[in-house]
Amino acid sequence: MVIHGFVRQSGGQVRIYSEVGHGATVCLYLPRFAGEAEADEISDPERFLEPRQGETVLVIDDYEPIRMLLGDVLGEAGSRVLEAPDGALGLKVLQSDTRIDRLITDVGLPGGFNGRQVADAARQTRPDLKVLFVTGDAENAVVGNGHLDAGTQVITKPFALNTLALRVREIIES
Repeated sequence: MVIHGFVRQSGGQVRIYSEVGHGATVCLYLPRFAGEAEADEISDPERFLEPRQGETVLVIDDYEPIRMLLGDVLGEAGSRVLEAPDGALGLKVLQSDTRIDRLITDVGLPGGFNGRQVADAARQTRPDLKVLFVTGDAENAVVGNGHLDAGTQVITKPFALNTLALRVREIIES
């Protein structure tokens, strides 16, 4: 699903050919980039990750390597990181008395709630909660009605670590 979303978002196509007894072939067609590669926005992600002692960030993602990556980046920034593998468990944490300053959530989550639903429900009791949506689909799938609420940002997968660092810093400083 993430690969399909990335290919479509990039202007490409996915074709799957299957033949009984012979297996399946998956072809990814991506547009060719003819321009010059741009330098990364951030040459030194560490300068955007100054420790913020006492901040607690909840990371909700069903894909463990992403949760671990986000946890490592945030932990190195000095944040306390809580993790949840699905929307239902993440919502339970958000409805508890646990201090949570930031929420980073995948949009497509198992457990009965997607990331947008979790964030909307959390803001009923935590109206100032800062949210970063992580998605493999186009940004407008998260935005829905054309705009993001204040204190909300989106980053699309795949993303470079320095892009993640910048978005986390923007959320922390906002």
